[in-house]
Amino acid sequence: MPITTLSSREFNQDRSRVKKAVKKGPVFVTDRGRPSMVLLSFDEYQKITSTGKSIVDLLRMPDDTPAFDFDFEFPRLEFHPRPVDFD
Repeated sequence: MPITTLSSREFNQDRSRVKKAVKKGPVFVTDRGRPSMVLLSFDEYQKITSTGKSIVDLLRMPDDTPAFDFDFEFPRLEFHPRPVDFD
């Protein structure tokens, strides 16, 4: 999959070239030599974003890990009450 890099001037002046390039692969558009955006075809965008997993699925522990099999000690809370002044 070829990657095409265009300046923002080229992007603004030759839209048909951009459309043809996006069909072949991602198009990087630069501003003053630094990448500023990436253009993808809709099909490529869907491939990237449709993992079929929710955030819950992505954060879930593997099935073979027991739910509470972690050694963790809470730090001791030190509470020092101050006298109350009702004046």
